[in-house]
Amino acid sequence: MNKELPKIDLPEEWLIGTGINKDLLNLYTNFPCRLKSEIFVLCMDGEIEASVNLNHFTVHANDFVTIMPGSIIQIHSLNGEPVLYFGGFSSKYIEQASLNHAAIDSLFVTLGRPIISLKPEGAKLLEEYLHFLIKLYSFFDETTRKSITPHLYNNIHAGIAAMYKNRLQNTTENLSKNELIYKNFTQLVMQNYNQTRNVAWYAEKLKITHNHLCTIVKQVTGNTCIEIISHMVIMDAKSQLKSTRLSIQEISDSLNFANTSFFGKYFKRYVGMSPLAYRNNG
Repeated sequence: MNKELPKIDLPEEWLIGTGINKDLLNLYTNFPCRLKSEIFVLCMDGEIEASVNLNHFTVHANDFVTIMPGSIIQIHSLNGEPVLYFGGFSSKYIEQASLNHAAIDSLFVTLGRPIISLKPEGAKLLEEYLHFLIKLYSFFDETTRKSITPHLYNNIHAGIAAMYKNRLQNTTENLSKNELIYKNFTQLVMQNYNQTRNVAWYAEKLKITHNHLCTIVKQVTGNTCIEIISHMVIMDAKSQLKSTRLSIQEISDSLNFANTSFFGKYFKRYVGMSPLAYRNNG
């Protein structure tokens, strides 16, 4: 895949609206692009055939879609006249967001299965909620919108996590073998990332080879095992740095780093600044 894919981001911390129509979608048909932002879409009518990373999907009426930053998306075809609500958070906001556990959960539960099919009454309720958010966006000025972004981000992700988890509990039998392995991998990561970042350890627990696990995770999500583990570690570290008064040493220890120097180098590699600079930033 071309590393210079066009990248899509949002100009504000968060956006919400209904401005995705057939003409706009047709511009992206058969042209892959990489998301920098996080996007969620509610489809109320029409049908969209698309790929997210290496997986082919068809989005129908009453489907809710969550696409994570870094995902490669490509639209293949459109049927009918799509009626879509969209929302999202910019890469700039996501990079400095202080995430609660619901937000962290939602980031991982949606990676391999970005679509959840809702009952018509559930889709209608979600449509009403998005209508409300559109009114909020129009009513507030940019400064006020920025002030509510953290609350909106965590509340939306709590809802997304609850919807996906409930549906996945009822549809485990419909998962492909690879999706099931990925699901078990992410559950292991969420339970153990603060103890080990060793991919071989996870492969051994899943009773498959290191290479096989890496191939499956890359195929399902477009991300490497290391990237997924590091996302969890960094999100936890960011959350502790912003929402607790724990020392850098205590946070480093909680994530099982050998010392604060190694933790600092690890954090800076992914975030671009030291843990202390991140804590003091904004």
